[in-house]
Amino acid sequence: MVLVHGDVYDATATFAMQADLAAEFRLRLVNRRGFGGSADVEGEDFDADAADVAALLEPGTHLVGHSYGGVVALLAAARRPEAVRSLTVVEPPALALTRDTAVTRDFIATLEALRAERPTPEDFLPRFVAAIGGDPARLPRPLPPALVRAAGVQLRGRFPWEAEIPLAALRASGIPTLVVSGGHHPLFDGVCDVLERELAARRVVLRGAGHGVPRLGAPFNAVLRGVWAGG
Repeated sequence: MVLVHGDVYDATATFAMQADLAAEFRLRLVNRRGFGGSADVEGEDFDADAADVAALLEPGTHLVGHSYGGVVALLAAARRPEAVRSLTVVEPPALALTRDTAVTRDFIATLEALRAERPTPEDFLPRFVAAIGGDPARLPRPLPPALVRAAGVQLRGRFPWEAEIPLAALRASGIPTLVVSGGHHPLFDGVCDVLERELAARRVVLRGAGHGVPRLGAPFNAVLRGVWAGG
């Protein structure tokens, strides 16, 4: 089971509540470039991350991606569909799929305007968290070095709406796909709606943690357990 984190938090922090699953399944938590103990990079890049994740896939892998990691997981699965037994994506900001909607246009404009201000990572991160419907007050103050590093990688990287999701290839692959949303923001609901429809994916809504669905622990773990045990 390969789990790929999103922005802000590394793999260990993102999937801390999935530790109980390690008693039943072999988990591999992947830190993308610039996060956790991985090598430093100037900015995150979904194509580079997808190549890294694709190289890790073994035959029969259950692949999970949260947030930006969900975009990476979609791209990695399309690169090596023969190795993927199931694909689970949690609120992936694959905004190229919804770029014609007002909510996506407004979000992109907000983030591009923010980056144009050339903020420091410390200034950027709370405003980004607010933009995705999170609570900036939950961020530790002052920001620890790991979060400053993560925010800098995100700020200087490729934003996820630049990723073109290969829906036709994923659909043709026949990979059983689960799309999980938190039911808290139309930006993510819209993307999940498209993926559910275009990939004939199963859809689950888990409310209570906003964008941080893995933090729910038991409810999310039960969904993953059902996918993995069934495959």
